[in-house]
Amino acid sequence: MPEKVASTHVLMDKALVVYRRERSDIWQCRFKVAGLWQRKSTQERDLKLAKERARELMITAEIRKRENLPVVSRKFRDVAKLAIDRMEREQAAGRGKSSFKHYIVVIEDYLIPILGNRSIANIDQTALDELDVRRAEIMGKNPTPSTIGTHNVVLNRVFDEAIMRRFLTDVARPKLNVKTKKSERRPAFTLDELRVLIDGFDPWIAKSRTEQTRELRELMRDYVDVLIDTGARPGDELMNVKWRQIKFVMKPRLEQTGVYERDDAGDLEEIELNNLNRSLEIIVSGKTGTRTIVAMNRTVKALERIAQRNYAIRIALTDPFSELRVSTNNDFVFCTRGREQPTSFAKMFDSYLKHCGLEIDPKTEKRRVFYSLRHTYATLALTYDRVPIHTLAKQMGTSVQMIEQHYSHLKVVEAIEQLRGEETRRLIQAGSVFDSEYKSNFED
Repeated sequence: MPEKVASTHVLMDKALVVYRRERSDIWQCRFKVAGLWQRKSTQERDLKLAKERARELMITAEIRKRENLPVVSRKFRDVAKLAIDRMEREQAAGRGKSSFKHYIVVIEDYLIPILGNRSIANIDQTALDELDVRRAEIMGKNPTPSTIGTHNVVLNRVFDEAIMRRFLTDVARPKLNVKTKKSERRPAFTLDELRVLIDGFDPWIAKSRTEQTRELRELMRDYVDVLIDTGARPGDELMNVKWRQIKFVMKPRLEQTGVYERDDAGDLEEIELNNLNRSLEIIVSGKTGTRTIVAMNRTVKALERIAQRNYAIRIALTDPFSELRVSTNNDFVFCTRGREQPTSFAKMFDSYLKHCGLEIDPKTEKRRVFYSLRHTYATLALTYDRVPIHTLAKQMGTSVQMIEQHYSHLKVVEAIEQLRGEETRRLIQAGSVFDSEYKSNFED
């Protein structure tokens, strides 16, 4: 009976090892270069030849390092899987972004199928051109610049992983570009349309045929109010907010009303209104990470309605959510009385827009969706409110460049100079006139 060969052989202590995996005749090796362990197949079945090959691989890696070349060659698919593993570990540790799930889908559905068999060090312009062609074939259409930008972010994560592991040098890193097209105006709502949208909720909710439908319509109304008030991204960014992530703020101040009455001496005196100036600071997590957004009284009222429906608690004017903002409360804000979250309001919102005659934006001829409320927020903030572009970018979790790109038709710089305080909220509350162009069913 032949002597059994040990499966692991140390050729250099803590530097070079030859080993064989279970159920494999091929010898593998691992060696340390610049403090990092590298693994590679010797492609040899004979132990003596495998040891010689392992030494050659280690020497070659050392030479490549000195010449500022990748230490070893790796397939794109191998590095991409390492990038996926890193994202999954960051998510498990609570440090990951919600966008990581989408990034992993991009890697598995597009990048690995198209680039997987190429060496990570050989992703050149030809490979990127192939990616453009085959990606469009898989999608069945040409991807938008936004989609290409997302794919580039994911590609860069794979290249970052390769550089960290010395599979790729920074000098050899491919340069990624988005083939941009002229920015298109996004569907939004005018002030008149926004008033119709808001004032139409009460009669629409009243027409609910079941208690369950009524509860979901009420919750969607509150969700819409917060989107209008904050410019937050629809979806996970708001739906994942918990009560413990909100902070109530109140800074009372006197405001002029523009209404006058005569005093005892017969002189006209302007009436002042004591504005409680209630607001919230809300921690949200989305595609650009975690940030704090500011919400005004419209959001405060929306969350008060949810708290009263779901908890039947007494709402204090000066701190309405004190009973809910405790560290032990793990409840989501946007949920039903049974603490269940709707999977999506998209279909219900689409139905409501049709009901109001607001489904299509006449300026863009595009169908309006929840994101139209975010675009409306940005448009009104730049047109009427005293919001500097940098502040708006922070609030919305985007870049100044993106705001300038998508809202350039507003002539942003000129708009900033003519802003007039909290004008948007006053105009929204100024009253509603249901024009005949809004083919709603409110009078049914």
